[in-house]
Amino acid sequence: MKLDGAEEKPRDGPSPAAEGSPPSLEHAFSKMLHGLSRQESGPGDARNAILKDLGALLEATESDRLFEGSRSGESLRGMPEILGQVAKALETFAAPPKEKVDGGDGHSGVAEKATEVGLLFLKLLGKVATAKRSPACPAWKTGLRHLAGPMYVFATTHRSERPWTSPRSQHVADEVLSLLLGVTECSSVAGFLCGENEDDRGSFAAVLGLLKPHLNKESWKNNPAVKHVFSWTLQQVTQPWLSQHLEKILPPSLLISDDYQTENKILGVQCLHHIVVNVPAADLLQYNRAQVLYHALFNHLYMPEHDLIQAVLLCLLDLFPVLEKALHWKGDAARATTHCHDVLQLILTHMEPEHRLLLRRTYARNLPAFVKKLGILTVRHLKRLEKVIIGYLEVYDGPEEETRLKILETLKLVMQYTWPRISCRVVVLLKALLKLICDVARDTSLTTEATKSALLQEATDCLILLDHCSEGQVKVRLEPASRFQSASLFLGNPSDCHWLLVCPAKFGPQRGGC
Repeated sequence: MKLDGAEEKPRDGPSPAAEGSPPSLEHAFSKMLHGLSRQESGPGDARNAILKDLGALLEATESDRLFEGSRSGESLRGMPEILGQVAKALETFAAPPKEKVDGGDGHSGVAEKATEVGLLFLKLLGKVATAKRSPACPAWKTGLRHLAGPMYVFATTHRSERPWTSPRSQHVADEVLSLLLGVTECSSVAGFLCGENEDDRGSFAAVLGLLKPHLNKESWKNNPAVKHVFSWTLQQVTQPWLSQHLEKILPPSLLISDDYQTENKILGVQCLHHIVVNVPAADLLQYNRAQVLYHALFNHLYMPEHDLIQAVLLCLLDLFPVLEKALHWKGDAARATTHCHDVLQLILTHMEPEHRLLLRRTYARNLPAFVKKLGILTVRHLKRLEKVIIGYLEVYDGPEEETRLKILETLKLVMQYTWPRISCRVVVLLKALLKLICDVARDTSLTTEATKSALLQEATDCLILLDHCSEGQVKVRLEPASRFQSASLFLGNPSDCHWLLVCPAKFGPQRGGC
C-alpha cells in the first residue's frame, strides 16, 4: 500500500529523506505529517502503515541531521519545528475520543494506538539523547523544546488507569515520561514544569498552551482526558510559580467545577483548592477573584454528595483567611468572619434533618474546624449546635463511630470557647453524655474495644469540662448516684458502668470557670 508519507524508492535502499539535504528531510516529514493528520479517523490499516513508515523514517535518519535547522536563513527553524508538529499530531492521534452519550465503550483501540505512539516517542527521545551527546548538533535543545510539551501531555494522558488505557499503554507512557525527565535533566515532574534553576523557565506555560484550546466551554468534554491532565499538572506546580499563571488556570478550574457531574465538580473543586493554597492572597483578592471562588464553592454546599461536600468544606476553610484579609484592609474587621458564619449556619441547617450516614460523617468531621475558626463567636450558633450535638450523640454510627467521636470533640471545643453560656445547658448536656455512656456500655455490635474506650474517654473529658464550666453542678447532680449506689438509675446494670459511681472523684475539687 503506497502512502503519501512514503518514499517512491524501495525500502532496502537509502531514502532521500535520510541521505539528502535537510530541506528534503523536512519535505518527507511534512508529507508524513499531512498523511497522519488526514488519516486520524481513517481505516486502521492506513493508520498503522503511517506509523510504521514514520518509525522507519526516524530509524533511518541520523540524530544530528534530524535536528538540523533550516538553511533558508531563518535561524534554527525547519526540522525542530516540524518535529514538534509531528509530536502534536501523534498526541492528538492517540487521545481518547469523546465519551458517548449512551454510555457505550468509545475507547476501544485507544490503548493500542497509544502504545504505538509511545514507542515512536521513545525513538524520538532516543534521537534527542544521542544528539545531546554530539557536539556537532547544538539544535537538539530547540528540537526538545518543541517535543517536550506534546510528549508530556501524551504521557500524562495514558500513564494512569483510565477507561482508555491498558497495562501495556500505561507502561509505555511511564517510560516516555521517565525518559523525557532524563533527557531534560529534571529530577521530578515539578522540576520539569517549573524549572530546575533560575535560568530554566520550565514547561508549564507550554503545556497550558497545548491544553488551552481543549479547555473552553464548547470543547472541554470532547477529550475526556484533558480534565485529568490539567488537574494532575496543576497539582504539581506550587507557589511561587503558580501565581503568574493564575489567569490561565482559574477559568478552566471554575468551568470544570461547574459541571453537572459530581466527579467533575470534585475535580474542579480540588483544582480551586490547590489555587487557593498556592496563590498569594493579594492576587486572589485582585479583580474580586476570591469572592467569585467563595460563591462558586458556597453553591456546592446544597448538593447532597458527601465527597463533594468534603472537598468544598476543606477549600472554604483555606479561603476564609483570604476573605478576612479583604475586610481587614477595608477597615471592617468586625465583619471579618461573616463568610464563616454563613457557611456554618448552612451546615447546621443541613445537619439537623440529615439521616444519611455518609453525609452525617462528613459534616461532623469538619465541624470542629469551624468551631476553632470562630472561637468565642461560636456563641452565635450555640442554640443550633446544642440541637445537633444532642441529636448526633444519640445515633449509632457504625463500628468506627467517627461521627460521635467528632461530635464529642466539637462539644469540648464549644464548652472551652463559650463556657459562660454552658451553665444553663448543664441538664440537657449531662443527660446526653450519660445516655451515650449507657449506649456504649451496653453495645454488643461490631464496635471494637478501642473505639469504645475512645468514646468513653471523650465522654469523660466532656463531663469533667462540663463540671468546670458549671461550677461543679455536674458533680452535685451525680452525688446522689454515688451516695446511694444507684447507678442503675442511669444504666439499669451497675456492673456495666461501675466507674460512674467514682466519676465525681475524677472532677476534683476545682470549681469556677474554664
